[in-house]
Amino acid sequence: MTAVITGERGENTLTRYGLEEYVADCVIVLDHRVTDQISTRRLRVVKYRGSAHGTNEYPFLIGAHGISVMPITSMGLDHPAPTTRLSTGVPSLDEMLGGKGVYRGSSILISGTPGTGKSSLAAHFAKAACERGDKALIFAYEESSQQLLRNMRSIGLDLRKYLDSGLLQIHASRPSLQGLEQHLVTMHDVIVSFKPDVVVIDPITNLSINDRDHEIKPTLMRLIDLIKRKQITAVFTSLITGESADIETSEVGVSSLMDTWLLLRNVEENGERNRTMFVLKSRGMKHSNQVREFLMSERGIDLVDAYIGPDRVLTGTARMIQEERTEASSQLRRMKDERHRSELRNKRMALLAQIEALKSEAAGLEADSQFSAAQSAADDAAAERSLQRMATARGKKASNGKERK
Repeated sequence: MTAVITGERGENTLTRYGLEEYVADCVIVLDHRVTDQISTRRLRVVKYRGSAHGTNEYPFLIGAHGISVMPITSMGLDHPAPTTRLSTGVPSLDEMLGGKGVYRGSSILISGTPGTGKSSLAAHFAKAACERGDKALIFAYEESSQQLLRNMRSIGLDLRKYLDSGLLQIHASRPSLQGLEQHLVTMHDVIVSFKPDVVVIDPITNLSINDRDHEIKPTLMRLIDLIKRKQITAVFTSLITGESADIETSEVGVSSLMDTWLLLRNVEENGERNRTMFVLKSRGMKHSNQVREFLMSERGIDLVDAYIGPDRVLTGTARMIQEERTEASSQLRRMKDERHRSELRNKRMALLAQIEALKSEAAGLEADSQFSAAQSAADDAAAERSLQRMATARGKKASNGKERK
């Protein structure tokens, strides 16, 4: 007969009397911790005779579907690596990623300072998935679902129709609602039930509270393992603040787990702030190493080539002014070139006219020469005939010395 016995913890023992854990074949310890006013349930298998078992602590959640337990991570890196490429929803960004976008099932990190457009870019990933007929899932930790829908409409993204059709789900909550492990279990349950093709987590840095940053990386490792095993494309946004704002780093140290890393920056110059973006890395594909200006308008997101000035990269109005100057200089150069070509054409036409005149003059001289020659020949012939007649009339020898018969 199988017996299941519950017991309360003792002061220095697993149970009150300290005997049950010795006679039992399997001992499971449940723990309920409260850190920063957030509670977390954890489970650990202390012993299990005759069987290999995990010894790590596992977060678990008691919900409407019973008890959900999440492993600390997968046992090995044996997830598949699809070769299908997916569009990011921004054609100019697809061009930067080898012209085809990202791999299906890959993990994409979008990091940047506040106001650089991380959430907007992540929303383009979700919209592109819905346009393909795929399912998209957004976990929002900064905005409510209605606020997210409203804000995305300002850049031309209408996510409401995908939400109504069932292709899109938005789960918005405060990070302080529950602990990291509970967030992970909730994500796991939603992903398993909804079966999305693209998952957006915006932002992962909001999951950290005070000095708990060291707990985010293990949590994300579990989530990334789950997502990669299911070949789901994941998009994570990460906020960069403080001293790390000017260096290529991620706040929670997960950049090494990502397949593609996009970095957004604010550039302050000439009394304005402009956005720039570049690809820090993208595994398994050819990608651009150029810095592009990141533009947002009512038509969505676009990336334009940053103008390379004489001594620096120009963005915003400085780029526009320099482009206008360059265009004006090019137009002036084109006018000068056209004027020069016109002068050359006129000179050529004048030379051709002179050549034609010289040809006509030469033809006239040739005609005069031929006429003079013909006239001289006619005069010579007339003189010869005159001499012949005179010789005949006088009965003398002809001019050629022969006697006339």
